[in-house]
Amino acid sequence: MAQLRSLSRERCLELLASVPVGRVVFTQRALPAIRPVNHLVDGGTIVIRTNLGAALGSTATTNGPVVVAYEADTIDVGAHAGWTVVVTGTARLILDEARVARYERLLQPWVDDTMNCVVGIDCDLVTGYELVPVPS
Repeated sequence: MAQLRSLSRERCLELLASVPVGRVVFTQRALPAIRPVNHLVDGGTIVIRTNLGAALGSTATTNGPVVVAYEADTIDVGAHAGWTVVVTGTARLILDEARVARYERLLQPWVDDTMNCVVGIDCDLVTGYELVPVPS
């Protein structure tokens, strides 16, 4: 048995920053699309790198800022314990050259592809839950 507990915004952002990978959810051709990506958290912004020709990069370029969701978690299936964090916010291309250079140094893509743009996701709505085992 386990208990589900809500997490504060601050704790959610700490947990999100503690893992290197999450999933970005966006709209592609009027349908939901999900991509796993590595990220970093910089204050109230989730930063990812992508390709301008990729689905999210193209969407942000064509439509300007777009609403997305971002989710990351750590779950121990055997212990029935862990956490999940979901952020809903606006994704936009980061164009400031100094910020782009900084994020390119700090965030190395895991995929062998050209990652020629940096996307920042504003953490507008942040929710999280912790699954805590209940002693028997």
